[in-house]
Amino acid sequence: MITSIFSKSKPINFVIVFFVMLLAFISARIGIAKESITLLFILKQLALLFTCYFSLLLLNFIVSKNSLTKLNNYEILLFSLFLLLIPATTLNADILFSNFFVLLGLRRIMSLRSHKSEKTKLFDAAFWIAIAALFYFWAILFFVLILLALALYSDNDIRHWIIPFVGVATVFTISVGVSIILHNNYFETLNISTAYSYDFSSFNSLQFIVAITLLLSFGVWSSVFYLQNIKKQKKAYRTSFIIVILAGVVAFFVVFQTPNKTGSEFLFLFAPLSIIITNYIETINEKWFKEVFLYILLVAPITLLVLQFFTKS
Repeated sequence: MITSIFSKSKPINFVIVFFVMLLAFISARIGIAKESITLLFILKQLALLFTCYFSLLLLNFIVSKNSLTKLNNYEILLFSLFLLLIPATTLNADILFSNFFVLLGLRRIMSLRSHKSEKTKLFDAAFWIAIAALFYFWAILFFVLILLALALYSDNDIRHWIIPFVGVATVFTISVGVSIILHNNYFETLNISTAYSYDFSSFNSLQFIVAITLLLSFGVWSSVFYLQNIKKQKKAYRTSFIIVILAGVVAFFVVFQTPNKTGSEFLFLFAPLSIIITNYIETINEKWFKEVFLYILLVAPITLLVLQFFTKS
């Protein structure tokens, strides 16, 4: 049933995942809203909801533009199900915005494969990732992807290695200027916080244990097949596939370093994991096994959601 719906790219698929995302968004806010429901509050929540949805659309664009999967919509389904699995990922506005800008940066990094307008693309990629770091400092780790992409493309032009740093410096300079004008302070708008924590006690609950176990087990298992299949991809697209797995590794380190572990930091993992797991689903020949695989990812978040509802009531 699920495979027949999402095995081909159709407009109805985007409507379905929007409602899955909406369910995740609402469930995360039940019983924890501290603000009175005003017009400003509603507009703020709508802005966050559409940031989630635009992130999903951006993921779909990256995937289709770089042929990272076949012509299906499994990646957007998985992304929305991951949000439902850990609804807390929709709560932190800074991380939502940061992840969106990281995806914009990833889009420009992927486009380097065409070897056209490389200087512009390198600047843009660094610029977007630097903006992402303004919202959530540890997102700056994704800057490493730009340098790794240059190394993978064997780019020996020294100017190309300097441009990403110029992009970051540009954001820094603009931020300092804005900070001086608005706050009469050099670094007020710069969200520089190198704090980190390896205390995972906040994940000691049924919801997080089940969710993290599913993400890690499905992610690691799919990554094994993903790495094996990279050589089978067209030569022009291989580097893009490698960048996806590297983005997953960087996202894991971001989650690992996060000082306040609320679960919202897992959002950075969702895009690369969605692509990696989709590639594994595409290798499954038995339709029944493919259905079971997807139903587990569908039933698990719904079951956790029901349990959470009854626990709170």
